[in-house]
Amino acid sequence: MGRATAPARRRAWALAVAALFALCSLAAQAAPRIGVATMQPGEIFFERFGHNAIVVDDPALPEPVSYNYGYFDLDEPGFVGNFVRGEMTYMLVALPLSQDLAYYRDVGRGVSIQWLALDDAEAAALAAALAENARPENARYRYDYFTDNCSTRVRDALDEALGGLLRRQLQGRSRGNTYRGEAVRLASPAPWMWLGFDIGLGPRSDRPNALWEDAFVPMRLADALRGLRRADGRALVSAEAELLPHRLAPEPPEAPRPWWPWGVAGVALAAAIAWGARRAPRATAAAGLAFWSLCALLGAAMLFIWLFTAHRFGWGNQNLLLFDPLCALLLPGGWRLLRGRAPGRLFGWTLAAVAVAAAIALFLHWLPVQPQRNAHWIALLLPLHLAWLWALRGRRDRAA
Repeated sequence: MGRATAPARRRAWALAVAALFALCSLAAQAAPRIGVATMQPGEIFFERFGHNAIVVDDPALPEPVSYNYGYFDLDEPGFVGNFVRGEMTYMLVALPLSQDLAYYRDVGRGVSIQWLALDDAEAAALAAALAENARPENARYRYDYFTDNCSTRVRDALDEALGGLLRRQLQGRSRGNTYRGEAVRLASPAPWMWLGFDIGLGPRSDRPNALWEDAFVPMRLADALRGLRRADGRALVSAEAELLPHRLAPEPPEAPRPWWPWGVAGVALAAAIAWGARRAPRATAAAGLAFWSLCALLGAAMLFIWLFTAHRFGWGNQNLLLFDPLCALLLPGGWRLLRGRAPGRLFGWTLAAVAVAAAIALFLHWLPVQPQRNAHWIALLLPLHLAWLWALRGRRDRAA
């Protein structure tokens, strides 16, 4: 076998170096850019908490791809029943970024993007993992409103790609936020919605969250990403840009909620009950029927959530002592009072049991073991239950 001459060897080396540069150039071009898109809150109830997605900008593709964990199928068999039981299924969908943005542009929701300082290998691995996860057989996941939603899935995917960087830097820090506080704050533009969260959530929702748990809110995750650093000191977020302007009302701000206005309202209503029981007994009985019906209905709903659903953050709800299902037993006696008849002996005992339960709610609130942030509801409802007991205590066996 012959050997190459010196000029031939030089030409061969030149070709090899050129090929190496070409390969490096292709590798550099092939590395995708990774961003987190954050969508501001909308006006529909399931849009109140904002949204986010991971964007993969791969030079080999015609346009960036949005990996969106927020899709669900309204036509899925048993959708409503699954929603009630807390067994909803969501899915990851990959779609062109322009198509994903079209909806938010139409409804006026702002969208911003944070481009991340990922190494080429990290970006490629994350893009491959997302593509695999978006395959139809892998895309569905069991949705949990607080602990496994569209935003926590984005958080977890980034954390996995970065070798646990997010958890290490966020788990030990806290702003004192709670799941209840965030849910009530973001739902506040819709009174029925924030009331539902505030009444229906139990003590598990009142534990102070680490920044890691706060990331169930997309805007909180975006805030957290701004403060993260790589091991070499680089900021994780290399650039931010606004993709769409926000044309709706801004995200509700944090605001304290003192209990004393609720207490003032409770005492005022209690005084009205005491006055009405003497001066307008039938009108007071009508008001009692409405109040006890509401308590019984809400109490039954909370009991159902605790015993028959997977909504874990509604279990053990101490508001059951205030919106007492036992109030259903007061309805026959209240109806008799409305008709000017004696309510019966069971009526008085039930009034006493309901008042004692409300007092127990106050006692539990003072205990340091798993307290529930329901002081405002106690301040409002305890005076009412005591007022009904005092005003109607002597009417068990005689007409109102």
